[in-house]
Amino acid sequence: MGLDRRQFLLASGSVALAPHGAFAASNPYRDSIVIDGLGFPGNPNGEADSGLDATAVDDVRSSGLTACHLTIGSVGSMPPLQAFEAIVRGADYWDTVVDTHPAVFSRVRSVDDIDQAKFTQGTGLIYGLQDGVAFEDDLDRLPALHRAGVRVIQPTYNRRNLLGDGCMEPSDAGLSRTGTEAIERLCELGFTLDLSHCGRRTTSDALAAATRPVSFTHTGCHALAEHPRHRSDSEIRAVANSGGITGIYIMPYLAKGAQPTARDVVLHLEHAIDVGGEDHVSLGTDGNISPTLLTDEYRKAFQDDNRRRKALGIAAPFETDEGYLFASELNSPRRFETLADLLLDRGHSSSRVEKILGANLRRVFAETWNS
Repeated sequence: MGLDRRQFLLASGSVALAPHGAFAASNPYRDSIVIDGLGFPGNPNGEADSGLDATAVDDVRSSGLTACHLTIGSVGSMPPLQAFEAIVRGADYWDTVVDTHPAVFSRVRSVDDIDQAKFTQGTGLIYGLQDGVAFEDDLDRLPALHRAGVRVIQPTYNRRNLLGDGCMEPSDAGLSRTGTEAIERLCELGFTLDLSHCGRRTTSDALAAATRPVSFTHTGCHALAEHPRHRSDSEIRAVANSGGITGIYIMPYLAKGAQPTARDVVLHLEHAIDVGGEDHVSLGTDGNISPTLLTDEYRKAFQDDNRRRKALGIAAPFETDEGYLFASELNSPRRFETLADLLLDRGHSSSRVEKILGANLRRVFAETWNS
């Protein structure tokens, strides 16, 4: 349902965080494993369903990303079998992309595949789901999803499904019995359990049921900006105690509905480090790898998509026509390198920065995926 349109360009403005090229000087970015905990190859200014154009492929090639977790299915209320079929089609599409551009893309099924992508200087694709509706009525579909290459799963999106409540459900009823069983099966089969869009009680129920590390791959810090999509300090600590990570995204919710700046992203990263520790923080942009141009056509498409999301009831607060989802200084395929420089300039050690860039996520994947 087109989640990958939601990251955009900030063409003007300045922040106090001006990088001095510290990371570029020693070039550890080139040598680090760099993982986007949720991102999307593709041209945000392209036609809908137009596929991956040459510019988008080149942007991935130049990004320096070792791996990217991307969503291959739809979100929102729909018949489970329809959702399952959409996932199968999505996996087939991205498998075709990998086969068409083997020098740029590869499939990730294990952490060895991430290491191999680093060795070949390509980008591995990690398939994930942001909604459990495809298996809410039949958990026996989970092994088939694993065989199709899915490695990261959220039980709920913003709304309720048969597994539990998403973060926009006012009742916040938590996991159902089927949802608890689903968490147990996900851990047994070797999926990374992602609670980014889950409700508060669903999150606590899942943490109690999980037998492996649990993560928020793309979120923000509630202490800095109150929002249903953001995580409280207690949730960040609980995920860290499970061995998982909190991944900071690039969304207007970081700035309470305004377009975020690079400073906003860094401040949320630093708060998550203070609360959960440097071994439990990462990045998940929730946006396109390619930069976005704010053309008239793009603005209209963005407004249309906002209306569609609100009509479907899957929108969150602060999804406005003016709140383009991008950050200043970060409208580049190498935005992770810019963030690394900003963190180094703020006094963070190179070892900490390398953990945030991807080492923490690689560890979580190693601890949650079956070989």
